[in-house]
Amino acid sequence: MQQAPTETKIVMADPTALGVFGLAMVTFVAASAKLGWTSGVTYIIPWALFLGSAAQLWASSVDFKKNNYFGAIVLGAYGLFWVAVATHWAASLGWFGPVGDKADPHQLAFACFGYTIFSLFITVAAFEANKVFAAILVLIDVLLPSLGLSIMGVEPHLFGGLAAYSELGISLLGFYAAGAVFLNNFFGRVVLPMGAPMGWIKKGVAPVAQAIPKAA
Repeated sequence: MQQAPTETKIVMADPTALGVFGLAMVTFVAASAKLGWTSGVTYIIPWALFLGSAAQLWASSVDFKKNNYFGAIVLGAYGLFWVAVATHWAASLGWFGPVGDKADPHQLAFACFGYTIFSLFITVAAFEANKVFAAILVLIDVLLPSLGLSIMGVEPHLFGGLAAYSELGISLLGFYAAGAVFLNNFFGRVVLPMGAPMGWIKKGVAPVAQAIPKAA
C-alpha cells in the first residue's frame, strides 16, 4: 500500500524587529554625521553594510518565505539602498582606487529622487499597516528628496537640515518600532502599541503565490 507523502513545515520567527532595528541603527549613526555630532562617513560604512544592509536583506528574505509581502519588499528595497550608499561612500573615499574627475556625486541625488517615488507608494501601504510604520515612511519621504536637493546644491542649509532631523526621527521611531515588535511577539500580546491601520483603503484578498510547475 502506497503511503501518502508527508510534508515538513518549517516555522520561522518574525524577522521584522531585526530588520527595523537595522534601519534604526544605521539612520541614527548617519544622522549623527549630518547633525555635526560626528564627522566623516568612514566608520558609518560598517553599520550601513551590516545593520542597514545585511540585517534588512536577511529579514526581507525571511518575509518572502513567510509570504509577508509588505515586509519583504520594504526591507529588501531599503536594504539594497544601504548597500549602494555604502559602496558610494567607499568609492568616494578611494577604497576602490582613485576616482578623480570620473565620478559625479550628483548621481546619488537622482538615486534619492528615484527612491522617493517608490517610497511614496510604500507610504500608502504603510498607512494600512500601522501608524508607527506610516510615520517612519512619511519621514523617509522628507529625508530622500531633501538629501537629493542638498547634494544638488539647492539650499543646502535648509534641505541638509531637513534631511538630518528627518533621519534622526526615522531612527528614533525605528527603535520604538523594533522594540514594540519584539516585545509584542515575545509576550504574545500588545505591550507597546503600534497604532491601528487608518482604514482608508479597503484591502482585498491577497493573491496566493503559484508554484512553478516542474518540467516533465
